Amino acid sequence: MRYSVIIPVYNRPDEVDELLCSLTRQAFTDFEVIVVEDGSTQPCEKECQKYSDKLALSYFSKENGGPGDSRNYGAAKAQGEWLIILDSDVILPPTYLNSVDEGIAASPHLAAFGGPDASHPDFNAMQKAVSYSMTSFFTTGGIRGGKTKLDKFFPRSFNMGIRRDVYMQLGGFKKMRYGEDIDFSYRIVEGGFSTTLIPEAWVWHKRRTDLRAFFRQVEHSGAARIALTKLHPGTMKLVHLLPMLFTVGVCVLILISAAGRILMEYDHSAGSPQAAIDKWYWLCAAPWVPLLLFAALVFIDSSIRNRSIKVGFLSIATSYTQLLGYGTGFIKAWMGK
Repeated sequence: MRYSVIIPVYNRPDEVDELLCSLTRQAFTDFEVIVVEDGSTQPCEKECQKYSDKLALSYFSKENGGPGDSRNYGAAKAQGEWLIILDSDVILPPTYLNSVDEGIAASPHLAAFGGPDASHPDFNAMQKAVSYSMTSFFTTGGIRGGKTKLDKFFPRSFNMGIRRDVYMQLGGFKKMRYGEDIDFSYRIVEGGFSTTLIPEAWVWHKRRTDLRAFFRQVEHSGAARIALTKLHPGTMKLVHLLPMLFTVGVCVLILISAAGRILMEYDHSAGSPQAAIDKWYWLCAAPWVPLLLFAALVFIDSSIRNRSIKVGFLSIATSYTQLLGYGTGFIKAWMGK
């Protein structure tokens, strides 16, 4: 077997159904599929049975141990030369495995690869807005990696592949609360193995549509950055600090504006002349200029990229959520909270 596709899943039977359906459409067929149910209360066994005659598919159910533990479980069952690890919320274009095979053939010494993600045309407006905020130059798209990167690319577990012998040599994923995929990528590189981005091996990545859940997701990513820096000294780069600086900057600007408002009200209650009261106006208003400018940049860029004004407006909310969530998690972990 050339490839073993490993899919850990937790309470997402509908998403697994879509992913398995996309695997049946692959032009390249030398692969097996291993679905690992990670202690779900909503199992996907029935969805897997639908494809038992269309895919070389194995379904396993285990106690909940987290995504890293489930990937390791699947790897132990795999027969393929290469392990392809996917999140359950992705959908593959028909050319995905062909692109992977061509990318590996072009790099004979390759040990691991990753691919970018994209938004499907049928995704709803909020999903597209979240996808924009996760891939945009104006947020942390460069940190995550893509065709254009601000930092060195490391494969992510939503779409990554690794030679099975290398996986076993490194011991697979560690039992970490967050950031286990980046830790694994760091260990691959630190072990002297080569990694690359295969731009053509992209996936459609479904996104969270609840801003509160999205905030928690990116907050965990920010916290993971601190943990990863402790495990791998020297991996902290300037780009990793940007969301934290953005978060601090937003808080400072809001405080300045609030201080101006308090001073205006104080002068008004003291019976000061209108001219004395108005002098605080710019202190109230000026801090909002950079915040509104950022919102305008996001709106214009997202509206053009998605060809939708609605997605452009929603991207303002998701971009602020993404940066503030990541920055908050980073700061809380840095302070040891």
